[in-house]
Amino acid sequence: MKPILLIVDDERSTRTVLSAALEDSYEVFAAGNGKAARAIMETEPVDILLTDLRLGGESGMDLIDHARALPNPPLCIMMTAYGSAGTAAEARRHGAYYFLTKPLNLDEVELLLRRAAQTRSLETQNRELTERLEPNSGLDKLLGNSPQMQEIFNRIRRVAPSNASVLIEGETGTGKELAARALHRLSPRSNAKFVAVNCAALSPQLMESELFGHEKGAFTGAMQRRIGRFEEADGGTLFLDEIGEIDTATQVKLLRVLAERSIERVGSNTPVAVNVRVIAATNRNLERMVAEGSFRLDLYQRLNVVTLKLPPLRERTGDVVLMAQAFLRELSHENKRGEMQFNRDALELLRHYDWPGNVRQLRTAVEHGVVMCAGNRIGPEDLPEYLGSAATTAAPVQNISPITDFGLESLPSLDLQYVERRVILLALKRTGGNRTAAADILGINRRTLQRKMTEAPEVFKEYL
Repeated sequence: MKPILLIVDDERSTRTVLSAALEDSYEVFAAGNGKAARAIMETEPVDILLTDLRLGGESGMDLIDHARALPNPPLCIMMTAYGSAGTAAEARRHGAYYFLTKPLNLDEVELLLRRAAQTRSLETQNRELTERLEPNSGLDKLLGNSPQMQEIFNRIRRVAPSNASVLIEGETGTGKELAARALHRLSPRSNAKFVAVNCAALSPQLMESELFGHEKGAFTGAMQRRIGRFEEADGGTLFLDEIGEIDTATQVKLLRVLAERSIERVGSNTPVAVNVRVIAATNRNLERMVAEGSFRLDLYQRLNVVTLKLPPLRERTGDVVLMAQAFLRELSHENKRGEMQFNRDALELLRHYDWPGNVRQLRTAVEHGVVMCAGNRIGPEDLPEYLGSAATTAAPVQNISPITDFGLESLPSLDLQYVERRVILLALKRTGGNRTAAADILGINRRTLQRKMTEAPEVFKEYL
């Protein structure tokens, strides 16, 4: 896979010449100002940043500072027509790998970039090796002593060494991506990339380009060739989260890729072979979607070679305290709070809550306690208010009873659409109109909730 190079210069001619000279060896992106460059770095895993010192009214030093603060910072090279020993020293203090003086010598640039790419590759290998050796890696990021989780751990260990596709099922927040990463780390593919795609966050128009890439000029705005997530994950693992959200047309193309092990970029008819293990996840009932005709049976069978069903937190309450204590150690360290503890009442509150948002919600609640606690012992008053309210109010939405709460006794026959909308209304009411919290309670993602609400604006007008 080619290293990703970002060229930033406010002179179009410089960007054009460098891009043309380097596009055979690098996946090249170009930007004319700092704002555009930062946007690219937020979405693309840039390996090398080549930036001018002066970017209109901005400084390339500031851009390097931004790049160096990223979780996986690129190697940064500064170039300028106003070079001096002092400027070069300042660039190095900001974390620049090298300093180039204009006018540029293309041979020198190519040699320097080749060395930078080798350095970047060694850094990446070293980081991935360190991650694999850390006690937190692999299965240790999935917590639980309950029999349900021990069975999940055993299945992951058995399945990981194979190339079989895996479908991970579970409610929102149960740790589906952590399970997928564990499968990757324990597999022979662990030296290659793990690439995650949130299918629910992509529109049908963007999905194909995101997965398969596109050629320059394939559509309006396609200024250069871009590889897709399948090519990015070549040799490794591709994690397709919320697979139930992809549209029918993309399902057909995905099925073909899984069958033929090759992709075609948008705007090209040339197949590109890919060696990728696919792990998919969903919080929806794909079997029901197959029966309803909204998800292809053949694709479901391809993805569902092995199934992992992650239990919701309310079904393994014995793990709540274990996980809360682990989150407390992690979050108190992150927030520089020293050693912190829960008092007995706080632990009881955590243990007896139903956690509709599962592990993700528990972590958020612990973080709230770390931030709000004035001392080093977290009490009930430091935890989110809804925990205390739940102890004295009715059960969560999914346990509402009797069925007459929905007004169904007046219906001549069971109307499932009516029931669904009434449940959504109750969840919205329970959360004060907070759509994200309501979606967590219902076990669906926010995009699905929004779609169901817009399908019946007269029903949900109070919350739209």
